[in-house]
Amino acid sequence: MASTADIKNGVVLSIDGQLWNVIEFQHVKPGKGGAFVRTKLKNVVSGKTVDRTYNAGAKIEIENVDRRDFTYLYADGDGFVFMDTTDYDQITVGGATVGDAKNFLLENQQVTIALNNGNPLYIDLPASVTLEVTYTEPGLQGDRSSAGTKPATVETGYEMQVPLFIEAGTKIKVDTRTGDYLGREK
Repeated sequence: MASTADIKNGVVLSIDGQLWNVIEFQHVKPGKGGAFVRTKLKNVVSGKTVDRTYNAGAKIEIENVDRRDFTYLYADGDGFVFMDTTDYDQITVGGATVGDAKNFLLENQQVTIALNNGNPLYIDLPASVTLEVTYTEPGLQGDRSSAGTKPATVETGYEMQVPLFIEAGTKIKVDTRTGDYLGREK
């Protein structure tokens, strides 16, 4: 057991059997009354964010979360197979844990996986990835400089909106957090 003095950004707490990541914290010492710690916590599994206040010195349970680098190998049914870059062990991560990250995963891509007691909690992708457009309708003449968009399918099967001048075979940069088009890859 730890106390509120051990709370820092990035620490994972176990509260009522669920894991919560500390996003922000603030030690507050009002002029009157006891000190307390104000925290903003994000649920590791669901992504839900809550605010929670603890009295100074209260006992909390800190979980050990190991963030390690992995290489994505391939999809295997509903699972995704990753290889640890340090010891070359392979793990299979379920589709529910991978979530929307599957839209941006390419073979041999480097990712960070957070593990708790050997169980994968979530996957951190790079901020942006380069993907090739496999299908999109051709742009019309005169549409080259307008601000319109059209649907396009990238090599992972993800469908997104791109500017009208993008053609099939073009490599584009995609934001992995929002799925938005960032620009053409040079």
